[in-house]
Amino acid sequence: MTGANRFRDEDLSCPLSTTVRHVGEWWTLLILHDAFDGYTRFDEFQRNLKISSSMLTTRLKSLVDDGLLERTKYQDKPPRYEYVLTPLGRSLRPVIITLAAWGNERLEAGERSMILVDAGTGEEVEPVVVDRSTGRRIDGPDFVFTAGPAASEAMRRRYSPPYS
Repeated sequence: MTGANRFRDEDLSCPLSTTVRHVGEWWTLLILHDAFDGYTRFDEFQRNLKISSSMLTTRLKSLVDDGLLERTKYQDKPPRYEYVLTPLGRSLRPVIITLAAWGNERLEAGERSMILVDAGTGEEVEPVVVDRSTGRRIDGPDFVFTAGPAASEAMRRRYSPPYS
């Protein structure tokens, strides 16, 4: 463990750990969800989320600093800004969709407050994560993590190849 944050050595280079540090906070995910729904302005986020100005300011700054949102001026007098998803931010949409689907799986159909539908037909869809090259679902035991080329020694110990 290192420092007051209690990170393990492998956490410092783990893609899951670094991702959670960027988007794993409650308000961050809700702001991103609103951005996917078309919200761009401070007052829209604040009104919809009922979040304090100081917390929203902090979270938006963090999302801009992390390259997930871009702050652009839409009015000069007085200066007003909007927060628009960047390509990196838009690439998180499948993650948000998957998190929402995971939550819905634990509810009866009549208990779901939000569902994913095909925009053309209105039919409910069930998102799954698949391997791009084979189309196989990756949520079963056939897919495992292993150390990558840049893995630290700690990551190599943790993820020694199970298939060798």
